[in-house]
Amino acid sequence: MKQSTHTLEIATRGPGLYEFTSTITQWVSRQNIQTGLLTVFCRHTSASLLIQENADPTVRHDIQAYFDRLAPEHGPYAHNSEGPDDMPAHLKTVLTQVHLSIPVINGSPTLGTWQGIYLFEHRTRPHRREIALHLIGE
Repeated sequence: MKQSTHTLEIATRGPGLYEFTSTITQWVSRQNIQTGLLTVFCRHTSASLLIQENADPTVRHDIQAYFDRLAPEHGPYAHNSEGPDDMPAHLKTVLTQVHLSIPVINGSPTLGTWQGIYLFEHRTRPHRREIALHLIGE
């Protein structure tokens, strides 16, 4: 059994879905692991991870709009020490996830035809987000 780890940094420009499928696919292919399991982990509490359609950009727009309705910026939140977008960002992360498990088959993450891997940024100002990768297999 072989293991590989890596940390990615993704720069965001504000709220939205930032696709990084090709970065992950290229890294996995360089690890020489044909069959295994890839864990993708977001090291933040105000950003999350999604596997979602990557063909039609209106999907990303609709997802962002939906979450903005679920957790509006100026809601009645007790936690507001980091600004009006902080608590809504935490709620959006609670409703999504900070880790993904993706099977690796034939040296590639096994994604569907229209699936992409996204960082879902929930804060309004730019950030540099860290994503930890762990691949185990043979």
